[in-house]
Amino acid sequence: MAKAPPTPLVDAHFHVFPLLAGITGARYVPTYSASLEQWRGVAQSCGITHGVLVQPSFLGTDNSLLLKALRSLPNCLRGVAVVAPHANKRELEAMHQAGVRGIRLNLSGRSHDYATWALHPETWDAVMSLGWHLELHTDTNGLPGVLKHVPSEIRVVIDHMARPASASLGDETIKSLRMRRKRAVFVKLSAPYRLEGISASELAKVLLHELGPSALLWGSDWPFTNHESQVNYQMLFSALDKWLEGIYLDNILSANPQKLYFC
Repeated sequence: MAKAPPTPLVDAHFHVFPLLAGITGARYVPTYSASLEQWRGVAQSCGITHGVLVQPSFLGTDNSLLLKALRSLPNCLRGVAVVAPHANKRELEAMHQAGVRGIRLNLSGRSHDYATWALHPETWDAVMSLGWHLELHTDTNGLPGVLKHVPSEIRVVIDHMARPASASLGDETIKSLRMRRKRAVFVKLSAPYRLEGISASELAKVLLHELGPSALLWGSDWPFTNHESQVNYQMLFSALDKWLEGIYLDNILSANPQKLYFC
């Protein structure tokens, strides 16, 4: 009898970018490049077989490198793009064919006011018709004010452990996630170094308790921009096992991202 193929393990958040590339006005541009081949090297050393490539904010809406990477490995990569607020369905359909499954709003370090990031109704409609999700990265406790403007029909993926002000059940961000949990919300257990004064281990347990194992993903946030000297891939991959004491790893690393990105 032939062996069953190995269970796919998914890194649901990583970036690639060329050297010194950035849009005008970018608040940060790395002084190095990060290639798909480099990510594959470190990911495969941990047994990771699949990935979700996320457009970094400093490349703006130029998703050309992301799309090229997706087309090079169509069976094991999916993507999350950054698009203009008025992007139309035809544009998004072309991205869908390449493997994009969501759009990202990175509001970290920017105004969270709805007027500054509001999408055109046609764009919301296109996202919903394609079955995509909206990915959000906000400043500490910035999530509640943003979520209230997101249509309830939209699936939402929250970056970097949602960045609450505390790991308590009464935290406003935690409460906003609890209210949304029946409307398909996912949180990435990623980038613990971007939390402010919170134990990542405690927060992971709170998120598990409030949302359940079917709502969590893991992402490396490789290459850890602005924190490159503090962490490495193996360290972050091993941290997940410690945070959750070895339980629900199949959900977080395989079943959940497979359902969200690869089905």
